[in-house]
Amino acid sequence: MIFAGVIFRFLANIKHKLMIQNTLTSGPGYFIRGLRMILLPQLRCFVLIPLVINILVFGGIIYWASEYFSLWMAQLTGWMPDWLGFLEYLLWPLFFLALAAVMFFTFTIIGNFIAAPFNALLAEKVQRMEGAVLPDLKLSDWLTIVPRSIGRELRKLLYFLPRAILLLILSFVPVLGLVLWFLFNGWMMAIQYCDYAADNRGVSFSEMLSRLKLKLSTSWPFGAVVNLAMLIPLINLLIIPAAVVAASLLWEREMEPPAR
Repeated sequence: MIFAGVIFRFLANIKHKLMIQNTLTSGPGYFIRGLRMILLPQLRCFVLIPLVINILVFGGIIYWASEYFSLWMAQLTGWMPDWLGFLEYLLWPLFFLALAAVMFFTFTIIGNFIAAPFNALLAEKVQRMEGAVLPDLKLSDWLTIVPRSIGRELRKLLYFLPRAILLLILSFVPVLGLVLWFLFNGWMMAIQYCDYAADNRGVSFSEMLSRLKLKLSTSWPFGAVVNLAMLIPLINLLIIPAAVVAASLLWEREMEPPAR
């Protein structure tokens, strides 16, 4: 009973501290702040450009997939023997879900590659609002921003692919595969969107990973919330700029060492 009382008082103390703590210092708190900030007039143009790009990319992928869906399904069912024809009703929803997953993955990769330079500018604007001292960029600097941003996207892709392949194999293990995918996707979302602010600060990819790991209790919940929000169709188009804004706030307030 004494031990139980000690545990109860400990949990009550933790709960009290969490209640009085500013929610902005939590991963989900930063995400909520990011959603609010994308409506600010000074950020509007930086939000609209990548948003329009992602709408065009997403719309193009949906149009292309809808044109070929029936054809692919007919080819798939055409390979089946007649006595397995009853499986067609099961294959339609399974094939649709598989195609939707591929579309989402493709949209995420293509959209991030195309919008990377604009996301970097959006992150820079938020960082300056937070008081960060960054080099002033001129129009000619786009000649270096674009290839540098694409290079960082490739670096993230190279980090993601081998781990994703391993998790794809483990996904055949019931429950464990889903849990690992969820944990990994939360981590990848934190990497994806914090990288813009880190790159603006001149922080290398490996150093960025080290800082995110040191603040894992904040960075991973942020990424997990972004990952869940990205699963909402159409709404996920707004999630990308909101995640960039939120990650920039998180980076400046949590990852950057205090100025001396």
